[in-house]
Amino acid sequence: MFTGIVEELGEVVSVENRGDSSLFRLRGPLVTDGARHGDSIAVNGVCLTVVDTADGEFTADVMAETLKRSSLGALAVGSRVNLERPMALGGRLGGHLVQGHVDGTGTILERVPGEHWEIVKIALPAELARYVVDKGSITVDGISLTVVEAGADHFTVSLIPTTLQLTTLGIKRTGDPVNLEVDVLAKYVERLLGDGRDGRDDRTEKTEKAQ
Repeated sequence: MFTGIVEELGEVVSVENRGDSSLFRLRGPLVTDGARHGDSIAVNGVCLTVVDTADGEFTADVMAETLKRSSLGALAVGSRVNLERPMALGGRLGGHLVQGHVDGTGTILERVPGEHWEIVKIALPAELARYVVDKGSITVDGISLTVVEAGADHFTVSLIPTTLQLTTLGIKRTGDPVNLEVDVLAKYVERLLGDGRDGRDDRTEKTEKAQ
C-alpha cells in the first residue's frame, strides 16, 4: 500500500524487451536504500517488484498486461519517473490509500499556469468517471491529488510548486499519457451497493422476484 507522496524523481536506465514482458532498470538512490529482492516500489503509480539492486539502481519485470494497461510501455531510456516505497505499518498517511494498481490511462489536455500554481486538465476514460468527484482523491502517475472539477470525460487538478518541481507532472506536456488510479474506497462502496445498479444489490432483486 502506498500514499501517493512521491519520494524521488527517478530515471529509466535501460529497457530490455522480452516479448511478453520487459525488464526495466531504473535509477533511484533514495528508494533503493535498504531495498531487497521481492520488495515493492511504485513507478509512476504502478506497483513493481524489485528483482535486484545495485549502485542506487533497481530492476523490475513488467508484464505485457501492465505495459498494455498503463503508460509504462511508453517509457524509454532517460524517461523520468515518480518513485515511492510502500508505507510502513504505523507510518503517516500523507496522501490517500493508493494500491499501485492502475485503473487506466488519461491524457493531459491542457495546462493553465497561475502565479504560484498550475491547473492541469486530464482526459478521463468513461468507465472511470463515476469514481471521480469534486474535491475527491485521485492518483495521477503515482501522485495523490485532489480533484478540482470532475467532468463527464475529464477532470482538473491544481498543482503546487512542490509537485511541479519534484514530480513528472512538472515536465509532462499536453498530449502526454498519465496513469490513473481512482479512490479504491469508491469502488468498494459501489460493489457493496450492488455494482451501481440504482443502489440495489442481488439480495434485493431476489427478494422482489420471490414476492
